[in-house]
Amino acid sequence: MNTFFQDQIAKLFDVSPNNLTAILSSFVEEDLLKGTYFLEHGKRCDRLSFIQSGIVRVFKENASGEVTQWIGQEGYFVTDLSSFLFDEPARWSIQVLEDTKLLSISKKDYLLFEQQIPDWNRLEKRFIAKCFLQLEDRIYNFIAHTAEERYHLYFEQHKALFNRVPLQYIASVLGMSPETLSRIRAKINS
Repeated sequence: MNTFFQDQIAKLFDVSPNNLTAILSSFVEEDLLKGTYFLEHGKRCDRLSFIQSGIVRVFKENASGEVTQWIGQEGYFVTDLSSFLFDEPARWSIQVLEDTKLLSISKKDYLLFEQQIPDWNRLEKRFIAKCFLQLEDRIYNFIAHTAEERYHLYFEQHKALFNRVPLQYIASVLGMSPETLSRIRAKINS
């Protein structure tokens, strides 16, 4: 099993070695080809996955086109959390932007942790809290920073994406038009 994944699980869940072994053994490798879907809008999400390599984007189509909510790369988890946890139809589609290797756990196996791991409720609460904190940071960046500041923050945190992902997806994540993103980049590079 990928040692980076093992380290991420240990850090994210603050888990004992025995529980770490139980968690890791429930994940299976999965390969998805560029352009395929991890999840389509309206369907039920039946797995939680860790991105070993590759990139995915979470998006939704609306009347004016597509809105990209998030771009995930190596070292991140991907799922539609409300669909995965509450069995609701997915609000988002999740598409693979390049050939991607995942480590995935089915919802069925995930739910077994509550019986198999005595401290699971605390561990899961920690995981959900970290997801919430990421969302909270993203909201703060939208309301407290200018478009240029958001660009700088995102670029510093995700430099590699700028060479691997179409810029219109990055612009959408940042809440700006592709033209605004181009102007900001031109200004910075001049």
